[in-house]
Amino acid sequence: MTTSRPNHSGNVQRKMRSASRFFAVQALYQMEQSDTAVDQVRREFEEFRFGEVFEEMEMLEGDVYLFRKIIEDAVDNQAKIDQMTDRALVAKWPIARIDPTIRGLFRAAGAELVFGMAPPKVVISEFVDVAKAFYPDGKEPKFVNAVLDHMAREAKPEAF
Repeated sequence: MTTSRPNHSGNVQRKMRSASRFFAVQALYQMEQSDTAVDQVRREFEEFRFGEVFEEMEMLEGDVYLFRKIIEDAVDNQAKIDQMTDRALVAKWPIARIDPTIRGLFRAAGAELVFGMAPPKVVISEFVDVAKAFYPDGKEPKFVNAVLDHMAREAKPEAF
């Protein structure tokens, strides 16, 4: 099912894409933890979660097209993305040992790095911001930045 994009100003579009990336990480986490199908989780997010309040911050509706593309690409290509993530991690820390939220983040970012249209540096920055939202006081955002930089250089070496 293809969803057309409404015409919004550039700043609103950027915020909607950021919200979609945040929601994609949540959706991938939920799918893994509850063993729920992608279509069911997608519907739940689009109908009930877009626009919710998270940590006293109201989220935008999100870019439905980007949200769907990220989660569908992440699910359809999970093995490829996980292998790319494993290559970016220290050998003693395969993706299976990573926190499930960060695992979802790596899968969402990996899907966008491999199959998306945004420049890798934008994808990295956006997903580091997602990590900061989930882990505001931790070291996780720096870890996410390092792993995503490695993944981006593998996925799109011509961008560097």
